[in-house]
This record gives sequence, C-alpha cells and structure tokens, in this order.
Amino acid sequence: MDQITSHVLRDAETEVTVLSMGCAVMDWRVRGRPVVLGYAEPEHYRMNPASMGVICGRVANRIANAQFTLNGTTYALPANAAPHHLHGGPGGLGWRNWQMSPDGTRAVECRLVSEDGDQGYPGRVAFRVLLSLKGGRLTWEMEGRPERVTPINLAQHLYFNLAGQGTVADHHLRVAADRYTPNGPDLVPLGRIDPVEGTAYDFRTLRRLGEVGALDGNVVLTSGGGPAAEVVAPDGMRLRLWTDRPGLQIYTSNSLRRSLSEGPGAAHGRFAGLCLEAQDFPNAVNVPAFGSILCSPDAPYRQVTSIGIG
Repeated sequence: MDQITSHVLRDAETEVTVLSMGCAVMDWRVRGRPVVLGYAEPEHYRMNPASMGVICGRVANRIANAQFTLNGTTYALPANAAPHHLHGGPGGLGWRNWQMSPDGTRAVECRLVSEDGDQGYPGRVAFRVLLSLKGGRLTWEMEGRPERVTPINLAQHLYFNLAGQGTVADHHLRVAADRYTPNGPDLVPLGRIDPVEGTAYDFRTLRRLGEVGALDGNVVLTSGGGPAAEVVAPDGMRLRLWTDRPGLQIYTSNSLRRSLSEGPGAAHGRFAGLCLEAQDFPNAVNVPAFGSILCSPDAPYRQVTSIGIG
C-alpha cells in the first residue's frame, strides 16, 4: 500500500497540515486553535466517508442519474449516492494518494494522473494543485489538463468550525449571491436559477446559521472585488473566501456523524462544521443553462480559491 505523506505550512499565527491522500487539509490552526474538522490519523483519509478536507473530482457535487452524454456517447458513472454520482465517485480524486512536492513552509504541490476511463470518465487528465500560505490566507491553484474533451469541476471540501468546538449554529454567514440553483428532494438542482430573496439561501447580509436550519445547496456568486463569503464566529474569529468560480455549495454537515477517530477541532456530528465549496454548478454536464464544464487540451481546467482566517 502506498504511503501517505504530510507537509506542514506555517505563516505567522497560521499552521496548516496537508496530506497526500486526497490532497486533503488535515488540520488548520490559527493562534493554536483548530478551525477545521479532521480525523485523528492520516490512514483514516483512505476511507473518509465525509470527504473530509479533500479535493473532490473529477466532477464535484452530484451528476443526476450517474450519467452524461458527450458527442453522442453516454457515459455511465458509479452511483455512489444512488441513483446519482457524487464527488467523482468512490475512487475519485479525494480517495487517491497524490504525489506531494513541498516547497518550504509556505507551499506544497500535489500531482495526480487520472487515466482514461477512471470512474467512468473519458480521457486521461493530469491534475495539479498548488497550496500556498501567505498572510494567513491559504490559496488553492487547481489545474486539470485533459488529453481529450471531458468534464472537470473541482472543489475543496473543508469543514470549518471557527470556535474549535461545539456547532456552527452561532456562526454568522454572509455570501455575495443574490441567486441560487434550487434542489429537488434528492439534492440535485432542478435546472433553474432563482432569486435567494425569501429563501434559506439569502445570506446577502450576515445571518446566524442556527436560524436557517440545514443547508446543502449551490448559490450563484456575484462578481466584485470583495470576498465571495464571510463567516464570523461568536468571539470574532473571521473567515473570508475569494474564488474565480461561479458557484458556492453551502453545506452545514447535515449527515455528518462520528465514524472514525477525530482529530483536533469540533466533535463530528450534525451542524459541527460548515463547508463552503467553490465550484461550477452541480449537474452542469446535464444542464446546458448552467454553463459548460467541458475542458480540452486547448482549454484546460483552472481554479483559484483563497481562504483567510484570523
């Protein structure tokens, strides 16, 4: 079995531990406080039923009925969230051991090749993720270079709890989004884009998460120079997120439970953490109105997302 390696990034009051397995962030500390959920041992990330801290792909989120059609050919994918496909499948990027190359205490590069037919997807893709830490801000630069046309949509899947304990019910969230893609009961988008006004996804001003209830849906980010999302803990600890992606999945760990020994940070359970997953729209490969996620040798995949906590 291939060995899991780790590397620690440090910058002033911030320390982040990155694993080769899933290109995962295992631990994130600010002034000694753990601000993400994690597992106690790197080996736990081989199983990782909650996609804890990993890079999800080739296509993050759900693909309806675990299939899509490209150039007249229908591709069947594993229905690991039956009847749908979730986060790239059971052997997706988050459950693979990446090749890790550290660059001092401020950056680490992870690389992985996904072969043609991997999890049912067409085409060989060379993936690269550079994680860098500067000024308390962790940045993911994600690339996917395919040998042929294929869908790609990556997302980081960290569970944030800025208090380091309890739940995120008393955290306040603001998101620069005035529209969202409403889901059906199976958590797959209905294929339309609606205003957030009057819904649980209206975070245009700071709103206490405990007043909203369980969330697991995608909002449509507005363009602008400020952060796309902001989270404030009861004691003032603050998270800011910037991204070049059009969507953001807001997930309040509704189905999270303690399944493996926990690392530092909040105990695993419902509402223990908040995921803010920058992404293209879920099921876009089957909904033309959501925009194309098809990439090619001439138009490779690229995402830049940064999160600062302090």
